[in-house]
Amino acid sequence: MFYDDIQGLLRVLTIGVLGYIALVFWLRISGKRTLSKWNVFDFIVTIALGSILASVIISKSVPLAEGILAFVVLIGLQYIITWLSVRSSKFAALIKAEPTFLMSDGEYCAAALKSQRVTKSEIRAAIRGAGILAIEDVAAVVLETDGSFSVIAHNNSGSKTALKDVF
Repeated sequence: MFYDDIQGLLRVLTIGVLGYIALVFWLRISGKRTLSKWNVFDFIVTIALGSILASVIISKSVPLAEGILAFVVLIGLQYIITWLSVRSSKFAALIKAEPTFLMSDGEYCAAALKSQRVTKSEIRAAIRGAGILAIEDVAAVVLETDGSFSVIAHNNSGSKTALKDVF
């Protein structure tokens, strides 16, 4: 059967539109950080928000007001966590992963590759993606806290200030 009755379809349409508007509203209020590149907490919040929206739209047992309150709770918790992590380095260290060297001066860091479950072919792909043809031209490859790779080519200055928090 395609649907039970027209009222069910109208409910999904109405609640879907209102739920979507509420989610966009609260995400705009919470700021860009809520949906920035994901760390573990960002991922959890984003997936949970999608799950709540789907539940509100599809389940007749979840009222719109409860769904909106759930949005506010999750976005509020995300805001508090990011607010605390910006103001407390101890709190930030507790909840966020550290960046990891995967390659340094053209040499793979075997222990880091193994512990982070990254293959050499993924490193080479990141290097190619950075427009570098020779591994020897790579000063470092770093696995960032959001899971992305940063590829740093050798430069003439000798300074490595961008790698300060990786050591």
